Amino acid sequence: MLTKVYGSAVFGVKATTITIEVNVATGIGYHLVGLPDNAVRESSFRIAAALQNNAYKFPGKKIIVNMAPADLRKEGSAYDLSLSLGILAASGQIKADNISEYLIMGELSLDGSLQPIKGALPIAIKAKEEGFKGFILPKQNAKEAAIVSGIEVYGVENITEVINFFDKDEALERTIINTREEFYKNLDHPEHDFADVKGQESIKRCMEIAAAGGHNIILIGPPGAGKTMLAKRLPSILPPMTLHEALETTKIHSVVGRVKEHVGLMSQRPFRSPHHTISDVALVGGGAYPQPGEISLSHNGVLFLDELPEFKRGVLEVMRQPLEDREVTISRAKFTVTYPSSFMLVASMNPSPSGYFNDPDAPASSSPAEMQRYLSKISGPLLDRIDIHIEVTPVPFEKLSEERRGESSVEIRKRVTKARQFQTERFADSDSVHYNAQMSVRQIRKFCALDDASKALLKTAMERLNLSARAYDRILKVSRTIADLENSENIKGNHISEAIQYRSLDRDGWLG
Repeated sequence: MLTKVYGSAVFGVKATTITIEVNVATGIGYHLVGLPDNAVRESSFRIAAALQNNAYKFPGKKIIVNMAPADLRKEGSAYDLSLSLGILAASGQIKADNISEYLIMGELSLDGSLQPIKGALPIAIKAKEEGFKGFILPKQNAKEAAIVSGIEVYGVENITEVINFFDKDEALERTIINTREEFYKNLDHPEHDFADVKGQESIKRCMEIAAAGGHNIILIGPPGAGKTMLAKRLPSILPPMTLHEALETTKIHSVVGRVKEHVGLMSQRPFRSPHHTISDVALVGGGAYPQPGEISLSHNGVLFLDELPEFKRGVLEVMRQPLEDREVTISRAKFTVTYPSSFMLVASMNPSPSGYFNDPDAPASSSPAEMQRYLSKISGPLLDRIDIHIEVTPVPFEKLSEERRGESSVEIRKRVTKARQFQTERFADSDSVHYNAQMSVRQIRKFCALDDASKALLKTAMERLNLSARAYDRILKVSRTIADLENSENIKGNHISEAIQYRSLDRDGWLG
């Protein structure tokens, strides 16, 4: 007897429907074809034990299972549930006339309980597109899949529930969530708040500018100055994610199984902080069967690289193209996948190997040659893509001991969101530019026009501070953002002078 059951495979951030054909005939043997990997091939042992422990049996006949399309590699243990139901239906142990109306996925334990799967959200989206009536999956993933409206989502805990649903018409509990309500309820409750930061008012201002214009930023300062603390709070002042951004972000995290259990839609912007020993594949994504890397998991959020010069140079260099293109494409012989990677880069570094610079009271110091060697680990092309360089100094005791709380992230976010609205209107005619940091040279000339006084100020500063040519466009972009925060249509001299302060590494003596 032949039975067809439907599952799904995820490639990149998109799913492909897999037809699982099970034929049970006279003879002996279990044959699984259609390019299954080891995890799929091992499913027969899990299925046999799960069926036996739930009063069913693995038929002692000739079983042929084809997973179509047969030229597409199937990987992972998420096909256990669909395979087991196909075997039960094909061997006549259960009645499953309407099984083809549902997409079924889940990993089986030996007692028949179900383990969570990866990629539930893109699979649910594909199931809706292809007209399936419902999606049956482990209960842990049900909220994630229920984000998709227009398809019935059933979260189950045990294979017996699914068998009884098809064989005995016992109802399953449908998972229903209000996507908009789920999205908006956590928007104004950031985990980390700028109100907790003592002092560092100038750095907070700098972070506000970076958030308002989407500018990449690097923080330079000695140990204990608060660089990591400030970076962790940056997502809390970024504009709230739109519903589209939240779906896109949740999709990527779903593919790698990083969506928290019983959480539907991600409402907070991601913050990723990989260790400096990370490999280039782990950072940008890849592998024999490509998975998203840290830059894609940071999509619509913040990627924080602490101690930037300690990262291997090759690892940092592979970020150059994704920083420009806002996506990363991974090619293999048989297929190509593209992951979105539109993130804000926040980096921190010590000014020297010892961590201290021009401090006579420092416990250790480095020679100029050691400093130059340390700083030169960061290439010019990478620095080209970082708009703001700011020095962070330690907070004095008087500031640390103050009882007064600083301005909250919610208040700062209001100003940032207002500035972003100006930019949305400004770039309404462009599909690829959404905020100031993404401006092309042509757009800089159009939207960052200077009056004579501002031009003279910028010319003097570049000559006296010996700023490099690459600093010129960066200063104009940052000036445009400062003007937006002040609701100013034109860039003024004070905007230029403030932006000039944020190019520390371009000054003569830092990187030569």
